[in-house]
Amino acid sequence: MKPDTTQAMSDLINQIKSALPLDQSEIITCTGQCKVCPEKLIEYISMELDNWEYRLQSGEKPNFKDLNKLAKTGVKIHTALDKKGFLD
Repeated sequence: MKPDTTQAMSDLINQIKSALPLDQSEIITCTGQCKVCPEKLIEYISMELDNWEYRLQSGEKPNFKDLNKLAKTGVKIHTALDKKGFLD
């Protein structure tokens, strides 16, 4: 049985949290290269995840567009951080 969009969003949030060093944001500091700023990327995705967690707790039901947008954002940020050497 496929999960509903609420469960899928919750699973996606957990996947992003486990793939990105959100809890290690203090070690990601400004590199002086503002085009791809790791500090801002971590801050942005953290805010997006917090926002969706709040919305899910409030009973909001995401749609497939919401899932797709967050997934794409997570992949782009993961790729950028990986290229900068911030991921193992």
